[in-house]
Amino acid sequence: MKKAILGLAFVAAVLVSCDGKKKDELENKVDSLEVKTEEVIDTAAAKLDKAVDSTQAKAGEALEKSAEKLD
Repeated sequence: MKKAILGLAFVAAVLVSCDGKKKDELENKVDSLEVKTEEVIDTAAAKLDKAVDSTQAKAGEALEKSAEKLD
């Protein structure tokens, strides 16, 4: 995440120092980078949600088995 932010800051600095055509090209690259970063974050969030749901289900099953053994 830090690398993405630093990368965007670097690109922004380059944008300020560039002119015309190069500036447009860099803006397109920045937009592309932003989209890719959002996709990576969304994918990571989905995987995290899946892992949390799986862990909760396993914990629930373990609690149920423990309760059955106590009975």
